[in-house]
Amino acid sequence: MRLVLERDGGCCIWCRRPIAVGLVEATTEHLVPRIKGGPSILENEVAACRRCNGARGHVTPAEWIVECRGRGWQPDVAAVLAALHRLRAVWIENGGLRRIRPYVESQIRRIEKMK
Repeated sequence: MRLVLERDGGCCIWCRRPIAVGLVEATTEHLVPRIKGGPSILENEVAACRRCNGARGHVTPAEWIVECRGRGWQPDVAAVLAALHRLRAVWIENGGLRRIRPYVESQIRRIEKMK
């Protein structure tokens, strides 16, 4: 958790609430859900508050950004894209992660169109 917060800042990536011990509970959320083949590696994890992590479920990052905006939140789209690009770099450099490649590529394209 500490590494994710240092990398991404001290706010929930989805609702942008500051994450502080005892006030807003921090969780690490898998950008590509484990049920869809997302690995439990640092490049696939982002900081999210417990509320957003639980509410998102298995919705894609692009769909969740739309939902967050509909709720009046300001999701950190740049951080989501950066995380997806880091995940892409892992498989380019190390190979593997074949199952999630189409998912990640489609999310990058959809989110880049939203900007």
